[in-house]
Amino acid sequence: DDVIIANKSYSLPSNFAPNNLVTINGYIRVVDYVKTAFTELVSAATSVGLNIYPSSGYRSYNDQKYIYNNYVKRDGQENADTYSARAGYSEHQTGLAIDVNSVDMSFDNTSESKWLKENCYLYGFIIRYPEAKTDITGYNEEPWHLRYVGDIATFITEQNLTLEEYLYYRLYV
Repeated sequence: DDVIIANKSYSLPSNFAPNNLVTINGYIRVVDYVKTAFTELVSAATSVGLNIYPSSGYRSYNDQKYIYNNYVKRDGQENADTYSARAGYSEHQTGLAIDVNSVDMSFDNTSESKWLKENCYLYGFIIRYPEAKTDITGYNEEPWHLRYVGDIATFITEQNLTLEEYLYYRLYV
């Protein structure tokens, strides 16, 4: 399915950067077709009175290295590894991930979060780090972290899969 994955097991080269990055709101960078899908998602949410906005997008290898190292200094490596990717292992480096709104668990209790859980697949996105899947993804739940996967989002959502489970399913089932 031409799905790119960056996770605790699979990394990207330090010089990897998509060549088709564009900006949302003038400063959040994502791959061009992700911006198109995200713009449609935001429009649909706005039409029902919700406010969904990007908080973070593409991060270079060096940006992720800086972020991760700061978390390690603050919380220790073991704790940082539960919520932050090491450089090269971050989905943000793909340009396919968008963090939305407030990047903490307070977002989980909002109408926007509920709407995303029910509708983001319609626009090609999945909630990348869902509740009760930490043992599979290796990361704490992040209801604000959207990952663009295109048409397979429907299958992933309907089957309640993570991207790791989907790829395993495609390869071995």
